[in-house]
Amino acid sequence: MPASAPIVLFCYNRPEHLQQTVRSLQMNTLAAESELYIYSDGPKHAQEAGIINEVRAYISGINGFKNVTIFESPQNKGLAASVIEGVSHVLSMHPNVIVLEDDMLSTTDFLSFMNQALDVYANRADIFSVTGYTPPIDVPKDYAHDLYLVPRASSWGWGTWAHKWAQADWQVKDFQAIKSNAARRLEFNAGGDDLWPMLAKQQQGVIDSWAIRWTYSQFLNNACGLYPVHSKIKNIGTDGSGTNFTFKSGEYGQEMAEGGVQMPADLVPDEQMTRAFRKYYRLPFLLKVKNRVKYGI
Repeated sequence: MPASAPIVLFCYNRPEHLQQTVRSLQMNTLAAESELYIYSDGPKHAQEAGIINEVRAYISGINGFKNVTIFESPQNKGLAASVIEGVSHVLSMHPNVIVLEDDMLSTTDFLSFMNQALDVYANRADIFSVTGYTPPIDVPKDYAHDLYLVPRASSWGWGTWAHKWAQADWQVKDFQAIKSNAARRLEFNAGGDDLWPMLAKQQQGVIDSWAIRWTYSQFLNNACGLYPVHSKIKNIGTDGSGTNFTFKSGEYGQEMAEGGVQMPADLVPDEQMTRAFRKYYRLPFLLKVKNRVKYGI
């Protein structure tokens, strides 16, 4: 068996969410065999110093893992820069990685699932990332597998490999080319109607997202993300407490499933699953109009 993939955990200013995330991870069967790297972002302003200190006091006492390494940023980098820099740093030392933010609950076999997926699909050039999360899509009744492939990366309880992360284009150098090519934009949106608007907003400086650029990098390489049919991750940050959510929702990861998953090495994308997945990320007509008027996209 290969060594367990290291875990990278990003945290900021939510000590209660963070504690739930860590307790959940500590209950995983592979926790004691896994190295944990924690990246603690710095305060945006002086008033946040107290809550940041509370987070750092907590992480300094975390145990239950093979080793715990902590990086504390004196300044606020923001999530996108933190993730890109942190994941890149850990992948300079390890062949693969499992990544979480401070608002993820996991099943006790989440790490086992992720390690198995990272092992089985390491050499698949058409799979750039794996995740333990799945959105609440309508899975076709005749779908026969425990996993599925879609043209989108998940940012919730995910993992990747060093040789694939190295192919990411964080600058989106050919943005103007895809902007002027309607057919390519349509292809990119195969993973959800929201993908092209998010990429355009990223390049316009409206949002700062590593995840949309990672999904675009997968698209450039004709690659997919691997998802479980039944989620092993639940997001607890959609309560309005996070910096990247402006809404509250109770529908993210209500169902989490323990238990082994069959991982066929020759798994291929399924058209019905891709349609169901894209339907979940369909944008309302009025939002499409708003994007067109406000952002020209």
